[in-house]
Amino acid sequence: MRVYHATGGWGQGGFARVLRTGANPLTLRPKQQGEMAMARLPLITSKDQLAPEHHPVAEDIIASRGSLQGPFSLFLHSPELAGRMAHLGAYVRFEGSLDMRVRVLAAMTVAREFEAAYVWGAQTGAARQRSVPESTIAAIKENRSDGVPAPDLAVIEFTRALLRDHRVSEAAAKAMQERLGDDGFIQLTGAIGYYSMLAMTVNACEMAPAPGADVL
Repeated sequence: MRVYHATGGWGQGGFARVLRTGANPLTLRPKQQGEMAMARLPLITSKDQLAPEHHPVAEDIIASRGSLQGPFSLFLHSPELAGRMAHLGAYVRFEGSLDMRVRVLAAMTVAREFEAAYVWGAQTGAARQRSVPESTIAAIKENRSDGVPAPDLAVIEFTRALLRDHRVSEAAAKAMQERLGDDGFIQLTGAIGYYSMLAMTVNACEMAPAPGADVL
């Protein structure tokens, strides 16, 4: 049986998960201090770990991201998928017209909803670079909505609804379309999907947060 970690032991995050998902509370336990899961697959951090015909994929990822790390050190076990994800990720993360603050709010919310520790640690650092308040980061982490500026909360609640209910209300969809335009609306939903795939990958492979990163 898989054992789930509740944020901060039996805090609000843990109970929210039980109420939201119907998880058996007897399978929940607090994360032990200093506990670190080992990745289930070896991390590919050098192109030399790949067959020569796959070196160009690794080289393209290094060119766009500086190194082989994070989920891409796992995706590279399937080089074709890694290359296609890198192309999509470059657009979602670095290109496109979607406001960077909107992207990082959506990414943090995805990480929280999936309890994806690695993605959370990476995105909180990016959020601080975008001047996202600590109170907003804490609200996402603790599954709260209070104290968050309305424009930020709209993105957070849109993401939560899509992941929890698999739908967004007509009012929320209309408001987001009016705010972002049709193109931005699709870019936001695409970003939510992209970060969901990152989150599922690091969770399936039990990838630990980067050293020194925030933890859930």
